[in-house]
Amino acid sequence: MTSAALGLFTLALLVPSVVLHEVAHGYVSLRHGDPTARDAGRLSLNPLRHVDLFGTVLLPLMLWSAGAPVFGYAKPVPVNPARYADLRHGQLVTGLAGPAANLALAVLGGGVAWTAWLLGAADGGAMDWLWLAGAAFTQVNLVLMFFNLIPIPPLDGSSVLPLFLSNRALYTYYRLQRYAFPVLIGLLWGVPALFHVDPIGAYFRYTVDPLFNLLVPR
Repeated sequence: MTSAALGLFTLALLVPSVVLHEVAHGYVSLRHGDPTARDAGRLSLNPLRHVDLFGTVLLPLMLWSAGAPVFGYAKPVPVNPARYADLRHGQLVTGLAGPAANLALAVLGGGVAWTAWLLGAADGGAMDWLWLAGAAFTQVNLVLMFFNLIPIPPLDGSSVLPLFLSNRALYTYYRLQRYAFPVLIGLLWGVPALFHVDPIGAYFRYTVDPLFNLLVPR
């Protein structure tokens, strides 16, 4: 498979991964009393309801062309935490629902890769393609999971922070969230460009890589 074909193949696997990530957020939010995502039609598995031109298409292509791990995002599912009976708990479980969905999908991809391996993937033929699909699906979802677990808004890992904040500190935290996205962009592109250090890549090497090696036979 050429590098261009592999990039398009990875992008195709990314779409269902980000869609199920967002649907998981909306479903768990609904279970905790907030029907906002359901009412907006965002519990659908139709990719057209979730795909974001930049986050689901352009960003992954930019990362792939730069040789970086491919990840992206869909349009965030709308939620209204004010409807949760317990604000902090509701935000926590809703925030972690997306990464949990990606972990489940990564395990599924690993199962596909193991099935292909046991059926003779190393010998060439159709099982090689099945192994590649399972391995790529596993990697995409592990990258999505661990990237979203970074505790910087608007990423899902930030949903853990309110558990440790007082009401006053929580109010200040919400006010500061508007400045968090530039920090994230700086970690992704600014720090590597200015200091030739890749903190996100190093983070993936210690999180994604070991779990990938555990889930996928090689």
